[in-house]
Amino acid sequence: MTDERPDPDRLLDRLKQEEAQARRGRLKIFFGASAGVGKTYAMLSAARAAKAQGTDVVIGVIETHGRTETQALVAGLDVLPPRQVTHRERVLSEFDLDAALARNPQLILVDELAHSNVAGSRHPKRWQDVEELLDAGIDVWSTVNVQHLETLNDVVSGITGIRVWETVPDRVFDEADEVVIVDLPPDELLQRLKEGKVYLPQQAATALRNFFRKGNLIALRELALRRTADRVDEQMLQYRRTETSAPVWQTREALLLCVGPDERSEKLVRATARMAAQLDVPWHCICVDTRALQSAPDDVRQRVLRMLKLAQDAGAETAFPSGTDLPATIVRYAHEHNLSRVVLGRDPGRPRRPWRRTLTEAVGNAGPDLDVIQVALPARGRSPAPGATRASAPAPGPQTRWADYAMAVVVCAATAAIAAPLHDVLDLSNIVMVFLLGVVGVAVRWGRGPAVLAAFLSVGAFDFLYVPPRFSFNVSDVQYLVTFAVMLIVGLVIGQLTAVLRWQAQVATSREERVRALYAMSRDLSAALMAEQIAEIAARFAQAEFDAHAGVLVADEQDRLQPPVAVPGLPAGIDTGIAQWAFDHGEPAGTGTNTLPASPILYMPLKAPMRMRGVLAIEPRDAARLAGPEQRRLMETCASLLAISLERIHYIEVAQHSTVQIESERLRHSLLAAISHDLRTPLAALVTMADTLVTEQPGGRAGEIAQRIREAAMRMASQVGNLLDMARLQSGEVRLKRQWLPLEEAVGGALRAMAESPAVDRVRVSLPADLPLLHVDPVLFERVLSNLLENAAKFAPGSTPITIGASSNAERIRITVDDEGPGLPRNREEAIFEMFERGRKEDSVAGVGLGLAICRAIVDAHGGTIKGETRATGGARFTIDLPRLEPPALDASVDEAAERESEARAA
Repeated sequence: MTDERPDPDRLLDRLKQEEAQARRGRLKIFFGASAGVGKTYAMLSAARAAKAQGTDVVIGVIETHGRTETQALVAGLDVLPPRQVTHRERVLSEFDLDAALARNPQLILVDELAHSNVAGSRHPKRWQDVEELLDAGIDVWSTVNVQHLETLNDVVSGITGIRVWETVPDRVFDEADEVVIVDLPPDELLQRLKEGKVYLPQQAATALRNFFRKGNLIALRELALRRTADRVDEQMLQYRRTETSAPVWQTREALLLCVGPDERSEKLVRATARMAAQLDVPWHCICVDTRALQSAPDDVRQRVLRMLKLAQDAGAETAFPSGTDLPATIVRYAHEHNLSRVVLGRDPGRPRRPWRRTLTEAVGNAGPDLDVIQVALPARGRSPAPGATRASAPAPGPQTRWADYAMAVVVCAATAAIAAPLHDVLDLSNIVMVFLLGVVGVAVRWGRGPAVLAAFLSVGAFDFLYVPPRFSFNVSDVQYLVTFAVMLIVGLVIGQLTAVLRWQAQVATSREERVRALYAMSRDLSAALMAEQIAEIAARFAQAEFDAHAGVLVADEQDRLQPPVAVPGLPAGIDTGIAQWAFDHGEPAGTGTNTLPASPILYMPLKAPMRMRGVLAIEPRDAARLAGPEQRRLMETCASLLAISLERIHYIEVAQHSTVQIESERLRHSLLAAISHDLRTPLAALVTMADTLVTEQPGGRAGEIAQRIREAAMRMASQVGNLLDMARLQSGEVRLKRQWLPLEEAVGGALRAMAESPAVDRVRVSLPADLPLLHVDPVLFERVLSNLLENAAKFAPGSTPITIGASSNAERIRITVDDEGPGLPRNREEAIFEMFERGRKEDSVAGVGLGLAICRAIVDAHGGTIKGETRATGGARFTIDLPRLEPPALDASVDEAAERESEARAA
């Protein structure tokens, strides 16, 4: 008989969750396979219907992308004004979170959940804004595409060849209260794209050649539908758990295989794996941890572990549930996981016993809603499959402890002796209770077998000593036969139930001890701030739970394992080669595994959510301590906690380093700005006085000295100007004043700026005639070219040329500055663009290392890139890539006015 009553603790947790959910807003996501399927259109249509029913609907942010039918749905809905943010000389419109919270509507529409907010916003991601709205009790509707889900991002990039950088954690998608799939067949989507209903015509042509190929759209559609189906399946399982639904719902095909310690179970595993592959369904593999299996020898339990490992390698989800009733445990697991088909083995050579039901019949009776599939097991004399482990004889059962049976005899004798003086005081029915109490005591202390013996001995002792005629097994009254039968049955039942409860209490105690140990470990790990502390906690846990020595090998940023952290009790024979293999493959190695099992140490990879963090090396004194499934799961949980703790302290170090770096940069910028302002005035005076001396004494020794003073002051003034420019660029005070100008004009301005330098005669300009116009800040871009030319002049020999070249294509404009000097330092091509970094520190070339840093800052502000490299023929090359933009078309009236003005000048 099964207990259908719900768990009180589970009910209490459910009530708390429902109470918290009632205070929180509801999130509804319109989910699609790609852009253009109609997510925003569907959301706006549903919002208009909600408004018609009296709901207070507000549009927080909506992206219509110029689609007229979508824009038409916005009319009539309240729209929050966007927040204007200035970023890189551009004014951007962002969602105003504070205004939405102040407005506090019933429902707000926040389009494009994966959007990244402008730097300086309260939250870096829009989904974080949505979570704050939900916490405030506001319902939110949003949209997201399948490529924006974090776990599917790499899958989509592998299909389309395009990486999407804006992602949403799967947790946000899974925790949404409602997900509406917006689906559109690929042919209809392509037709909409060709008609210009998704992108502008020029953008649509590029999209058709790249992302929006029909094969890509079919694959993305399948991903979106499968991801939605997985979410619905999880919701169904969660509902079944909370509602304690017993029958299996045939919503999705799935298989459940139950294996035992029989070596022939390997055929069951392989047969079920093939069946699951043919049906394309998930499958589970379990072995019920009964009392008999717990008392089985180690080789039998090892065989069970190998069966579960084989199933796991074949793609199954494995489990080791405990239970005293094998059929009931199988059915309960199937109901909890909504598995509709159960696969069991059938032994053709086993004789049929009519009075005893087979496991298949018992499972069928306990779960009438389940389909039971039988797979024939090979005969015991047949050779096992390759790789199988075959026992020469059936596994021996648990060893008989004769001392327990002897104690049962002693207890029965003691009970008879205690009942002797009570014979004249109590009725025989009460004497029976005394003997039953002895049976209960034997069952509690020594288990089922001795309790059965005590039940028979108690009946015999009661008959011989107390039932008339006494001291004889003869019975004067036939009714005593009923008493004997009832006493025997009650004794057997009580002994059985007491033994089962004793075993269940032992199992619960051992599990409670493991949970308590994990809790203590996690509590200690939460306070750890160094890898040494984590390694010490791991060593203590391994010693207490497994009687083993343990060590932790932590990986560096290049995924190379460092030597083991020095802690007391460190295993002496740690093999770094095996540890590195376990780290690289993400699989255990060493004792008890299929990889280098001869090693006395077990190497467990430490898998954290973001990346591998190291390896846990465990050397047990007795390898059997790590053999049980419960011990193996405990060890895997320990490794997970250690990995998460190592990742936590890594990010703590990153945050501390970033904080210190930000503060030092801020102080340095403030200091540079202050010093630069203080130096500019005396330098200007020094240059003026040097000019005066050169004018008054044009020749002679004094004039030469004045000229050198002037040149030195000009160099210092240039360096101070670089300091000021760098401080302004990094503080965000510089505003781009873009203009359309030809590259020739920018190059000419740079050459005029260095007119007094002798290197100006070495510059060679080679520009194509059809080069498009640049949309840049003329002053700042001339500064970029000037710095690059001055850098080339400093490091290239005095007689070598400096060449400026350019090229363009449909997307970018490329500008190059080449010299024939020694080139860039190896492996420092990126470092030279940092502040106060110089190419070759051993050179005596003047400068403080700010010129290239200023170049990168200015080019980045223009949306371009700059890089340096050493050419194959020798010398350095600096390459600037700027986005190619289309200049605005001139008005016809302007063209006519220009033509009339040209004719007037000609006349």
